[in-house]
Amino acid sequence: MKTAIIGYGKMGHEIEKILRDRGHEVSLTIDVDNASDLTAENLKGIDVAIEFTTPATAYGNIRTCLESGTAVVSGTTGWTSRLGELQELCRQRGGALFYASNYSLGVNLMFRLNRRLAEMMNRFPAYDVAIEETHHTQKKDSPSGTAVTLAEDVIARLDRKSGWVNEATDDPALIGITSYRIGATPGDHSVTYTSEDDVLEIRHSIKNRRTLALGAVIAAEFLCGKHGVYTMDDLF
Repeated sequence: MKTAIIGYGKMGHEIEKILRDRGHEVSLTIDVDNASDLTAENLKGIDVAIEFTTPATAYGNIRTCLESGTAVVSGTTGWTSRLGELQELCRQRGGALFYASNYSLGVNLMFRLNRRLAEMMNRFPAYDVAIEETHHTQKKDSPSGTAVTLAEDVIARLDRKSGWVNEATDDPALIGITSYRIGATPGDHSVTYTSEDDVLEIRHSIKNRRTLALGAVIAAEFLCGKHGVYTMDDLF
């Protein structure tokens, strides 16, 4: 598989190592210093581009890949109000796009546990629900995309008739999200239900970036040769 890495920081370097370890070719690397090299000409022959950059640049990077006919896997968060535009462009162009707010296997298992738990908690409105997330100080968006996904999934599954959620809005801000930026913390997320009598919590902690990079590479392997819009639900 011939790949391009868009975003060549710590995450990009980890992705590169895993790609090479798994026998793939890294034919193009793009970072701040050579952003202008992300062109249709340079993307020729690339099977999949893996994009981990910033909220300000992700949309343009992904659009360039799709318009060039290059499949793209993206894990950049903090910009996804425009994700729908790119998904539609992907369908129109017959391209391939894989997006996830978090590529950790454990986090995606947590997403599924979170959905099921929210459904079960409909019967128990005496509990208050809150989400906490902690990341390294260099992370650009706050709250994290993972925390927003957790909140959106809770809101989507809580029954408004139970009194959990205001009928007028599906704003994830209705679920309290507390964000911390501490040192080099790769990522820690928790969903907590608290009553007067007890506390129920599900939590996931990432030890290092490798779990995220490996998930992104597996997604690229899955996407290679396909057409359409995909998420971790499809990979699972």
